[in-house]
Amino acid sequence: MKGLVTGLGLTFKNLTAKKVTYKYPDVPLEMPDRFRGIQHFDPEKCIVCNQCARVCPTDCITLTGKKNPDPESKMKLVIDTYDINFEICILCDLCTEVCPTEAIVMTNKFELASYSRDDLFKNMKWLNDNNTLIRQENNSAMPKVAKGGAKE
Repeated sequence: MKGLVTGLGLTFKNLTAKKVTYKYPDVPLEMPDRFRGIQHFDPEKCIVCNQCARVCPTDCITLTGKKNPDPESKMKLVIDTYDINFEICILCDLCTEVCPTEAIVMTNKFELASYSRDDLFKNMKWLNDNNTLIRQENNSAMPKVAKGGAKE
């Protein structure tokens, strides 16, 4: 009997407590700075080194390049295609860590829900247009702060 009264007391106490509810679809959630969301890809920075595709544990990145038609250019290869299959991508952030030119950066965007699996296969144009909500540390417009606290 004592357990029943204790349980009911706890239930009534929680009924009167303040509710913690998110108004998610109407008010977007604010993600922390280190949140790993969908990638943003800048094809102008890509040197087609293929490190992102090699380091990917799920092999969801497809990267192809072709020989640069301009012989005077510094870049030997020009990017042809860059695709990510978000059906199997685990958003591990390894592709952004190995990219020497920071052509791939993570964003705080996370909404990819769709009714078709084909919609989860994203190409270079979509990834380049995905430039909203870029993490602060990857945003090139912000000044970088050195370890001593001074701006570079």
